Amino acid sequence: MLPIPAEELNGSGTLGPYWTFYRAVVEEQLSRWLPGEPSVVLDLSGGRGRWSGQAARAGHRVIEVLDWRRAAEGQSRLRDAERVRSVRADDLAFLPDESVDAVLAEERAMSIELMAESAMSDVARVLRPGGRTLVCVDSLVLGMAILAEQGQWQHLRQTGEVMLVPWPDGSITRCFSSGQLRELLMGAGLEVEWVRPRTVLSPSTVDHVLGSGTRALNWLVRTELEAHPDDDDTVGIHLVASARKVS
Repeated sequence: MLPIPAEELNGSGTLGPYWTFYRAVVEEQLSRWLPGEPSVVLDLSGGRGRWSGQAARAGHRVIEVLDWRRAAEGQSRLRDAERVRSVRADDLAFLPDESVDAVLAEERAMSIELMAESAMSDVARVLRPGGRTLVCVDSLVLGMAILAEQGQWQHLRQTGEVMLVPWPDGSITRCFSSGQLRELLMGAGLEVEWVRPRTVLSPSTVDHVLGSGTRALNWLVRTELEAHPDDDDTVGIHLVASARKVS
């Protein structure tokens, strides 16, 4: 069985409490990760505006790359318009070398981008020395669970090969182990700061705890961010990593 049913993975379906918790984890992690001083932030997270808006409200100037493969969701960005510049593009050729201070690749951006090595090299190119990137990808745990649900038992083994997994809607996701995610970042010349699961708590646990009171969400988020070890890719549907450009 999938750790989360396929129809839930984009935030739809019946797991409302879990996705409330998940997004709160991302928001807090991003808040802790963003530069302390006003900076130029490149957001590759797909044009949904959520993380661009958070960075803008934290005082940063944001370049948001709208995903040319997906229709933009009709949410308003007017409140962040002064600090967010939106660009529809399929690569970063419009940006000069060393022009941004931080790059966000949330919303599984490097799993949707099957040529992730090329995309990550472009990220390293546009980062200024000392700049950082935050990357979220689908995990091998998720990939193997999807294959199991599809009855693709012959593919259910961990190897050093790239795992490409078909979704019911016809799209393809690239799933990573923690080692493969490190290799992706290091191969682009970046120094890896950490790699970890985005969440380790199960939907059933989250649902149970959130039912106990209004303060439970903050406690759950704090527990999630402080409890789990780096480089554990045996749990969680997504992995997240931070890396720095050192020269």
